[in-house]
Amino acid sequence: MATSRHIVAANIAADYTAALAEHANHLPVGDPAGDNVAIGPIIDEKQRDNIHRIVTSSVDAGARLAAGGTYEGLFYRPTVLADVPLTAPAYAEEIFGPVAPVVAFSSAEEAVRLAADTEYGLSLGILTRDVMKGLALADQIPIGLVHINDQTVNDEAVIPFGGVSESGNGARAGGMQANLDAYTDTQWVTMRGELPEYPF
Repeated sequence: MATSRHIVAANIAADYTAALAEHANHLPVGDPAGDNVAIGPIIDEKQRDNIHRIVTSSVDAGARLAAGGTYEGLFYRPTVLADVPLTAPAYAEEIFGPVAPVVAFSSAEEAVRLAADTEYGLSLGILTRDVMKGLALADQIPIGLVHINDQTVNDEAVIPFGGVSESGNGARAGGMQANLDAYTDTQWVTMRGELPEYPF
């Protein structure tokens, strides 16, 4: 559920990117068993190399590297990409790594189009001063989970959880009723003590 695309209003995109890059540059990377570590290792070299391919290919496609983009062993530095073209791998693919691609929008309609322009649909965070506008935006975007003025990484064990399109398994699991619906099939059974008699 990590935020894999940051779609930001154009009038604040530069400031947002600068603040995000500054934050990324100060996140401690290392062994999560130790103290004061925010970013642990990538699961294996194959995934690390895929993350690096996405980052370098996106820079080659025109994105600007604002922070990170390097690794040591399995530890990939938190990375911020600015001005990401919509054709760049960092925009089009799920990254599964500490990479934040930033894309600017100029209107609510463009924001909806950008947010919906994906084959994935697990979780969406909308940050806004006007929560009713946030709710109206959420209503237009096909997505499994929406968090207004909060991060995308939210889950409650008692709340149904699942995505749309290529995210999730098409079910909503979580909570007793949702689990029953997701993991069982309904069978309707009728029963009589004796065979019925018909008048014809």
